Amino acid sequence: MNLSTAEEESAQEVRIPAEIDWQMLDKSKFFVLGAALFSGVSATLYPVVVLKTRQQVAQSQVSCIKTALSIVRHDGIRALYRGFGTSLMGTIPARALYMAALEVTKSKVGTATIRLGFSESTAATIANAAAGLSASMASQLVWTPIDVVSQRLMVQGGVKSNPKVPSASDCKYVNGIDAFRKIMKTDGPRGLYRGFGISIVTYAPSSAIWWASYSVAQRTVWDGVGYYLCKKGDLSNENGVNTYTPGSKTVMAVQGVSAAMAGGMSALITMPLDTVKTRLQVLDGEENGRRGPTIGQTIRNLVKEGGWTACYRGLGPRWASMSVSATTMITTYEFLKRFSTKNQEVLT
Repeated sequence: MNLSTAEEESAQEVRIPAEIDWQMLDKSKFFVLGAALFSGVSATLYPVVVLKTRQQVAQSQVSCIKTALSIVRHDGIRALYRGFGTSLMGTIPARALYMAALEVTKSKVGTATIRLGFSESTAATIANAAAGLSASMASQLVWTPIDVVSQRLMVQGGVKSNPKVPSASDCKYVNGIDAFRKIMKTDGPRGLYRGFGISIVTYAPSSAIWWASYSVAQRTVWDGVGYYLCKKGDLSNENGVNTYTPGSKTVMAVQGVSAAMAGGMSALITMPLDTVKTRLQVLDGEENGRRGPTIGQTIRNLVKEGGWTACYRGLGPRWASMSVSATTMITTYEFLKRFSTKNQEVLT
C-alpha cells in the first residue's frame, strides 16, 4: 500500500515509497539482522526501563534524577543494567515472534480491508492496529516470564512499595537463572506468568494504539508539511502533475517524528495499567500461606499511597523511553525491512 497526499486544486503530489510487504522480505536476513539491531537498541534504552520500574514500585513519588543518583550511589553504575542479560535472552525470540506476527497480520488484514472497499488510508490504519494487537499478544508468551525475572532483578535493593507486603526487593538473586529457580520453587510456573493477563491488557492495546497512531501521524505530517520537507530537486512533472519524491533522509525524519508522537500518546493512555502490572510482577506470591495482592488490591494500595496520580509514577521515564524507543525502533525497523528486501529494484 502506498501512503500519499495530494492537493487536486494545485495538481501536486508527494509520492512516498511503497510499503515493503511480508512476501518481499528475505526472512533469514530479516530475523538475523533484526536480532542484532534491536539488541543494540535495547541495550541503549535499558537504564531508562530500570528507572521506570524502580519508580513504579516505590512507596512515594521520587524524581527520576534522584532515583538514578540513589541507584548509582548505593549499587554502582552497573545496577542500571541489572537484569539486562536475562532481558536480552528474551528480547531476541520475543522480537522475532513480534515481527513475524506484525508483518503477516498487516499484509493479510491490509489486503482484506481494501477488498472490502475501505480507502487506502483507512485500510492502513486498521491493518496497523490489528497487526500491533496480534504481534503483542504473540510476543507476550515469551516476554512475560522474562519480564518477571528481569524486573525482580531490577528492584533488588530498592525501596519497598508496602512494608506489610512481601516484596521482591527483600529477596537476593545471584542472576537470572537463580531468580528463575527461586520463583519456580516459590510459585511454580504460575509465578513466571504473574501479570500475564494484565500484560496482554496493557501491551496489546498499547501496541494497537501505537501502530494505528503511527499510521495516522505519518499522514498528518505529510499532509501538513510534506511539501516543505521535500527539496526542489525532488520535483518532477508527470502528466501535468507536480510530483515530489522525497529522499530517504526525509522519509526517515518523518517516520521518526511520527513514531515519537505515537509513542507519547500510547504511553499516556496505558500508563496506569503498566504500573499495576509492574507492581504485580515484583511482589512475591504465596508466602506462609498468604497470597500476593490481586489487581484490585494493588490499585487500592496505589491510591492509598499517593492518590490516583500514583498510577502515573514513572510516567516521565516511560514517556521518554517509549518516545525515544519508538523513534529508534521504527527507523531501525524500516531500515531493516529495506535492507532485507529480496529485490532491491522495487525500492527505486
